[in-house]
Formats: sequence, structure tokens, C-alpha cells
Amino acid sequence: MSHSSRKAVITAIISNALVTVIKFIASALSGSASMANEAVHSLMDTLNQGFLFLGLRESEKPADTIYAFGHGQKKYLWNLWSAIGLFSIGAGLGLSHAWHSWEGLGNSHIIETVSILGHEVSALWLNLTVLGIGFLLEGYSFLVAMREFLRRMRASGEKSPLAYLIRADDPTLMAIVLEDSAAMLGLTLAALGIILTVATGHAEYDIFFSALIAIMLGGIAFYLSFINMRFLADMRDMEAEYLFQDIVEDHPELERYHDLRSIIIDEQNTVLVAEIELKEEAMVNGLQQKISDVRDHLLDELTSNPQQREQLQQYALDRAAVEVIIGRAERIIDEIEQDIKARLPRVSHITLEVEGICSPEAPATSGGGDACTGEAPQNS
Repeated sequence: MSHSSRKAVITAIISNALVTVIKFIASALSGSASMANEAVHSLMDTLNQGFLFLGLRESEKPADTIYAFGHGQKKYLWNLWSAIGLFSIGAGLGLSHAWHSWEGLGNSHIIETVSILGHEVSALWLNLTVLGIGFLLEGYSFLVAMREFLRRMRASGEKSPLAYLIRADDPTLMAIVLEDSAAMLGLTLAALGIILTVATGHAEYDIFFSALIAIMLGGIAFYLSFINMRFLADMRDMEAEYLFQDIVEDHPELERYHDLRSIIIDEQNTVLVAEIELKEEAMVNGLQQKISDVRDHLLDELTSNPQQREQLQQYALDRAAVEVIIGRAERIIDEIEQDIKARLPRVSHITLEVEGICSPEAPATSGGGDACTGEAPQNS
């Protein structure tokens, strides 16, 4: 997680905590249903963003003996808890409060003035002032998150913010952007409810807009849950797989690939596995001299006795052929891995198996030795 994303989370926590306090005070003084739901909204945002921060902190722990690929997926788990909390508490309490306000509509009256430190203040202006302060604080938090969001969007080559939001690869940043956007929209809805209630004398407007705020929270919670559940369900990295396919098609020494799979561990780590076939002409061309040189080197290491050298000729030839072919295959695999990681750095783990080279099913060499293991034949 970049420094900018961490800054976005911390900024959101501080601004929402401040807004929560002043909203609860204004709600208690004015009795506004919309302001009460906005206070709950800000409280849930503060708690949820605290969950996001815990997720960030946990995800940055390095790999260990239990978590081979690091703790990156813990971030999605904390984000999921955040989304569930936003729905069950934020949306649930909001709708419950709106319902109870509707039931008690006939027994309530609109508060026009409130007493603050012995001074009478218009409830309307108190609420609007609080909402205005909230809008400034939430707006600053939104700008911090949006600046990072747009930077990543441009870096990915995407031009549409909506399209980038849908295929988000960092649920933490997406959560901050959506929650801050919802916060400002919620402030606008609350202001409309309060103004219409005072202008018409009907508290139904205040209750209606408070219910809209709660429903909006529920919708965002479902979307955030969907994003995080994707990453917790071993989702494939299709961009990495398409890149691998392009590299195989363009590589002059590769024939085809099989069993291509990938798993997204987190937004910085993808595991890619595949089996590849090498072109026969690529493997054979230019190898004869190398095999001869390796064979002679092996014979020199094994013995200087002419009779024994003759007995070991076939073994040395078989082993030399395997060593040279495996060396050529390893070079090709290294080229593929370096190309993938250079073009898509998040592919951190790549496992490629070359079909037909030193597989367990391969027959023994004709000289009686095992060319894959390097076990020489026993001399009598």
C-alpha cells in the first residue's frame, strides 16, 4: 500500500471522527431524523475506516512460516468486516430510526430554536452550519482519496473513473472513495430534508431523506462486500494470463502452452502456473557441438582410463544431452519470467514446467544410467 493510500485512510478517520461529534450534538439539540442518521453514518464511517487501517497494517507484514505469500489477504478480510458493519449497523440503525420517527410523527413537533450556552439559535441554521462544516471536512478527505484514485487510474491507462471503480484492484482505496462520496451525498440529502421540513412544516421530508441515507449505506456496503469477496475467492488474474499468452505467441522457441492458471493473492502478488512446449527445431539447432563439449568434459572428470572412457561414452553422451537441453529450457523459462515481471510487476511467483523434459515418466537412458539424476552406471 502506498504512502498516499495510508494518508487517505488516516485523513478519513480524523475528519469523520470530528464530524461524528458535531453531528450527534446537533441531532440531540434539534431532534432532526436526518441529522441523527448522518451522525450514525459518520460514526460507522469512522469505525469502518478504523477497520481499513487495521487491514492495511496487517497486510504489510512480510511472509513467514505460516503465511507463505505474506499477509496481504488479511486486508480483504478486514475490509469485508468493514462492509458488513456498514450495512448491518449503519443501514440497519438508520432505517430503524427513520421507521420509529415515522411512527411517532403525530406526537412530535418541529423544533424551531435551540438553546446553546444561554443563547437561542435557529435549529435550521444550527443544522445547516454543522452540515457545512461536515461537508468541508469530508470534502478534504474525499480530495485526498480522489487524488490517489485518479493517479492510479491514469497509471493503469484507464480513462473512465466509473470503469476503473468497477474493476478496482485495491478495495481499501475504493472503500475510502465511496464512503467519502456517500458522506457528501448524505450531507446534501440531510440538508434537503431539513430545509424542506422547515419550509413546509412537514417532518415527513426529514424522515424520507433520512431513510434514503440509510438505503445508500446499504447499497455501498453490498458493493464493497462484492469487491472483497472476489479477492478472497482465489480469483484469476486475467491480465497476467493474457500477457503470458502474448509472450508465448511471440517467443520463437515456444510451440504452445497448457494448463495455464493464476491466483490473485493481493494487488501486489499474483501466482501464475503453466506448462509449456518447446519447438523441436529450437531445441536441436546448434546443440550438437555443445553436447559434444559437455560429453568430453564429463569423461575427463570421470576417468582417464581409455577402456573405462569407452564404457562410459553412451552415459556421458546421454547426460550431456540432458544437461544442455535442460540448460536451454531454463534459459527460455528465465526469459519468460523476466519479461512477465518487467511488464506486470505484481506477478511475483511464476512456475513453468517444460513438457517432456526430465519428467518422472521419462524412460531410462540407453547407457544404463539416469541422465536426469546424474547417476552413473556401475562398472563391473
